[in-house]
Amino acid sequence: MNAASTLTARLLTERARPHGISGWRHAHWLAVGTVCLGAFLGQLTAGITALVYPALQRHFGTGFAAVEWVALAYLLVLVALLAPVGRLSDLVGRKTVYIGGFAVFGLASLAAGFAGSLGALVACRAVQAVGGAMMQANSVALVARGVPEHAMRRALGIQAAAQGLGLALGPSLGGLLVEHASWRWVFWINAPVALVGILAGWFLLPRTRRPDAGPVPPARRDAGPDPDGGRFDLAGLLLLAGSTTALLLALSAASGLPLPGWAVAALLLATVLLGLGLVRQERRATRPILAPGLVNTPGVRPGLAVSLIGYLLLFCPLVLGPVLLAEAGLSTGQAGLVVTVLPAAFAVAATVGGALLPRGWSDVTRCRFGASLAGAGLLGCVLLPVAGAPAPALAFPLLVAGGGLGLLLPANNALVMRAIPAECSAVGGGMVNMARSLGTALGTALPVLGVHLAGPVPGGRAVLLALAAVAGLAVALSRPVRRR
Repeated sequence: MNAASTLTARLLTERARPHGISGWRHAHWLAVGTVCLGAFLGQLTAGITALVYPALQRHFGTGFAAVEWVALAYLLVLVALLAPVGRLSDLVGRKTVYIGGFAVFGLASLAAGFAGSLGALVACRAVQAVGGAMMQANSVALVARGVPEHAMRRALGIQAAAQGLGLALGPSLGGLLVEHASWRWVFWINAPVALVGILAGWFLLPRTRRPDAGPVPPARRDAGPDPDGGRFDLAGLLLLAGSTTALLLALSAASGLPLPGWAVAALLLATVLLGLGLVRQERRATRPILAPGLVNTPGVRPGLAVSLIGYLLLFCPLVLGPVLLAEAGLSTGQAGLVVTVLPAAFAVAATVGGALLPRGWSDVTRCRFGASLAGAGLLGCVLLPVAGAPAPALAFPLLVAGGGLGLLLPANNALVMRAIPAECSAVGGGMVNMARSLGTALGTALPVLGVHLAGPVPGGRAVLLALAAVAGLAVALSRPVRRR
């Protein structure tokens, strides 16, 4: 065996935790803390990127439609890789892949900060998404393997809180870094967090695969590898990635990306053809990534639509807010602090908001109430005169909208998972994550389209008004389902 093979084998061999850590009866909370680092880092990146758009436009001398691909490239690669990375993790070990995700994410973040062109920055973000997929595809499974059954709900709640903290901190931190340092620090700041994650994962995460005995038995029955051993639906994955990429490129062209008319027409045609091919492939695949049988289950399709809508409503203001607030005369740092109110309210409401509602309310009622609050907050953003308004007045509608979304999405997820048979919960959870990622991508693309077509203030208000109407659609789609 040569030196390269020996090094590869050593890197792919999971090490057990030190005996002093593994023997401690509260060691599982150290593993949860390590997973929370990855959750925090991923959402911090999602929340921080929108504040960089104006600085990137000035630095690279390009338009809004081009710089939005700093976010879209990340999201598209993430959606495409979540499922295959999860399958790879079953083979080589979830701990190994998770730690590798920190390494890839950190190195790509360093490279993004040194990028000399917008194309290089977009490429670095795509590589960064590889690391993000390696972390996201394994986070819940690592919690499930390392935490006793009685602590599972609390551990997943802590993980969700870490995601909310990263999303809430992103806009304010991004605004301060852009205003007082440079847009490059928005990416460089990920590197030390990733380094801490590598060290914590090496020493604190339990081993998920022994070199001589295969995968370690999971703490929960549904946390291990897929039991049926079916072939992965690679064709469906490629069709999904191709159709969504073509659609977002077409939207970007309509938003000002310099593409000839024939290319836009070809992209729209490709979107339709690839979409039809995806439907056909998913109907005949042994293990379809979209599972048409589950999508057609009563309650699942509207629940997935509400999940997509929820993240569309969450991320659209994060992209649009800095543009409108800059028109009102606020600095990048001030705009970041105002926009932070939306994800902060979302995180608080998602964590503890349900306990403040009447006990007798069903999940459907909570969904409708949350969607109504979100729509009212977005409508308030439309009606509020931005110019000359004090910062608290600008932040209040975002507070209402974020709180409503924090009530809507957890209740909707519960409705979706209740409608899905228990033995298909992993597939159902994957579809919810896919809907969430697609909603985030649309929430990034649509504000740019509105601003390009009608200007920052009129276009921004039109987008916010459309979002308020979409929140009404979420109210109509929320309906009771029975457990299958």
